Amino acid sequence: MRTRQRWRSAVAAVAVTATALAGLTTAMLATAAPVGDPIEDPAPEEKQSTIGLVLEEYAQFPKTEPIPAPVDRRLMRHARINGIGELPDGSGRMYVPDLNGPLYLVEDGEPRVYLDVAARFAPEFFSGRGMGSGFGFAAFHPDFEDNGTFYTVHSERPGNAGPPSDPTTYPAQTPTFLHAVVTEWVADDPDADVFSGTSREVMRLGFAGQVHAIQQIDFNPTAKPGDEDYGLLYLAVGDGGIGVGTGVPQERDTPAGKILRIDPAGTNGPGGTYGIPASNPFVDEPGTLGEIYAIGMRDPHRFSWDQKNKRAEPRMFLGHIGEHAIEAVYDVEAGDNFGWGDREGKYVFDASDRCNLYPLPEDDASYGFTYPVVAYDHDPPPGWSCTADSGYAISGGFVYRGRDLPALNGKYLFTDLVEGRVFYAKESQMRRGRDEAQMYELALYDTDGTRKRMPDFTGDERADLRMGRDASGDLYLVAKANGKIWKVVDTVHAPVPQDVPRSLEQNNVSFYDFEHPFQQNGAVEIDRGLSRTYLNLINGGEDMRVADGAYPGSNNSIQLGQVDPVAAGNDDWKAGVYDAAGVPTLSPFNGVDGITVAGWVKMTGQNPSPNTTTANPDDYYNAVGLAGLLSGDSDGHGVRALLEIIQVDGELRLVALGRRLDGGASQTFAAHEDWRTLLPQDEWVHLAATFDYTTGKMALYRNGERVPGFYVVDGDPWQVDGSGTSATTPRGIKIGGSFPQDTQERNPCNCRMDTIQLLDRAITPREVAAQYRLMTR
Repeated sequence: MRTRQRWRSAVAAVAVTATALAGLTTAMLATAAPVGDPIEDPAPEEKQSTIGLVLEEYAQFPKTEPIPAPVDRRLMRHARINGIGELPDGSGRMYVPDLNGPLYLVEDGEPRVYLDVAARFAPEFFSGRGMGSGFGFAAFHPDFEDNGTFYTVHSERPGNAGPPSDPTTYPAQTPTFLHAVVTEWVADDPDADVFSGTSREVMRLGFAGQVHAIQQIDFNPTAKPGDEDYGLLYLAVGDGGIGVGTGVPQERDTPAGKILRIDPAGTNGPGGTYGIPASNPFVDEPGTLGEIYAIGMRDPHRFSWDQKNKRAEPRMFLGHIGEHAIEAVYDVEAGDNFGWGDREGKYVFDASDRCNLYPLPEDDASYGFTYPVVAYDHDPPPGWSCTADSGYAISGGFVYRGRDLPALNGKYLFTDLVEGRVFYAKESQMRRGRDEAQMYELALYDTDGTRKRMPDFTGDERADLRMGRDASGDLYLVAKANGKIWKVVDTVHAPVPQDVPRSLEQNNVSFYDFEHPFQQNGAVEIDRGLSRTYLNLINGGEDMRVADGAYPGSNNSIQLGQVDPVAAGNDDWKAGVYDAAGVPTLSPFNGVDGITVAGWVKMTGQNPSPNTTTANPDDYYNAVGLAGLLSGDSDGHGVRALLEIIQVDGELRLVALGRRLDGGASQTFAAHEDWRTLLPQDEWVHLAATFDYTTGKMALYRNGERVPGFYVVDGDPWQVDGSGTSATTPRGIKIGGSFPQDTQERNPCNCRMDTIQLLDRAITPREVAAQYRLMTR
């Protein structure tokens, strides 16, 4: 799903996880070894929609803690609220499960605990390891108003010492790590605000891993009394984290990696605690569990139903979390096989190759797999291990059929739960056996009309975002990060953002707007330019991100600065990237004819800073580092192109400083005007510096206008001969000080910076002005 590029990134292959190729059944009908070249870009590109969602805060939930205390920071959330739905009793009450134990009922935006699942099952209750562990979901029977019946699923591992000794419904995976338990509850009074009543165990499954147990459980809300599906409970059961290489998702004698459908009021299932519907697709097939509705899944996360009108057949959509490459939506029908163990999305992967997906074989139809109707791929940073989690996970959503937001009608909305992005695809284009539907990203706005990303709403780069729906079809966004729920209350026209003028689109090598933290590490900023050179926020990490945008449409910037003005050390807040062999993604600057460095700067403290490399307390650095590109032989200080404040003839000046040849002399173009006038304290200013190595010309710009200045070095220090720079790849980028490898401190900047750009040519004065106008319009 990556942006089209002129340059191939350092790691061309899309990361996937290998698995032994298992068969369609326990009879081991295996697929053939992959044929053909690896797939480099396995999913269609998403497009930016011109629709924006207006979000209004609906509810704030209390802070809760996992049991036992977690070590995984991804479980250290304000509240692990996991969804929202409306009770089917006409009361308008909403229910919200929290993985740490509480089941809330919400009225008028005020949550109150209806049932504490953790307390009911203590000390067996377990939510401290595994992303989905704890009280995972609640499903209220469609006749709850009359019978008071609802169902929950939770996980058990007493004292984190081992699985419970209770017998499981089917043989547990071994070695067993936890149990997932489905419980039926019957309320004495369905209208009560706090549960009292009875409970019984319906199903218990044992899983070998701490992830991918039972996810969602739910009833089909489109089914009416008398329909075959009415009152039947669906369960999305993961592979227990062992689907890679075991064949478990394809084995029909185990519930793992399947969607199950049961009749909780029946008795013909194991132990008589539930029934197996006679209409299930594999009933009476030898070696197959009758509960199975569909097979071949890794982590079936969220499902929902859509019915276009009263005459239309309902459709069931499933959001399925992939291993390392594909996040997918499936159109689910009875008997489907989505291929996991043998397929990820619509591609083959090989057990001996964990880093590539492959084209389908010519005889693929003979295997009977069903492929996604919507999909997007992972886009890890260059150099990221193809077997590591790159931080993408789909959360399935809903087709909007409400009355209040016509712009959303017929659109299936869903989220990437990690990044907190919200997408849609048109239900009419989501067709089995056809190309995947085009997906679009929706813009997000608060009720004041400010455009934001979900991390701006949550205050955390990992939003942990899910979606819910009420009986009227209205949609809600649920975030674990800060324990809040927002209701989608309106839509607005959202112009598609344009980062650069069209004339610069093919030169925009690196572009850091500090609105896009890497979802696996908030101390890394995603490069939205063509090179995808991810940037490190050094020493301060994600704390360097501040809610102070430089221009309309920008919400965030980074704070840079000296940490200790006395002691020498390596704790200054700065940003950059460094590789002594050259940063591969910066190869567009290898032998380049020209470079432009641009960005927004706000001075926020004392500049220059005290010099910590000397013992003299009255000594100050002779420079303030802004932003620049290192040379091909740089030790972390030497540059090819740099914006800086530096001492010129005993006076600090704003300069463009460049070097054409590695090891050669530099030239400096200095502004005439006092740097403190050009960069007044606490005021955002846009700066640009251009370097034309073929002619020796340099220029400075402030807020789109040229800054008069002079060349500092007489003669021809660049040895201009009409050619470009040395044919070497820059060793990195430095922002707010030198040595991005963090081995020394030098020339810190007590300032904030926003939207830093590196372009691979010296852009024209008109283009500099156009870039400034584009940002400030």
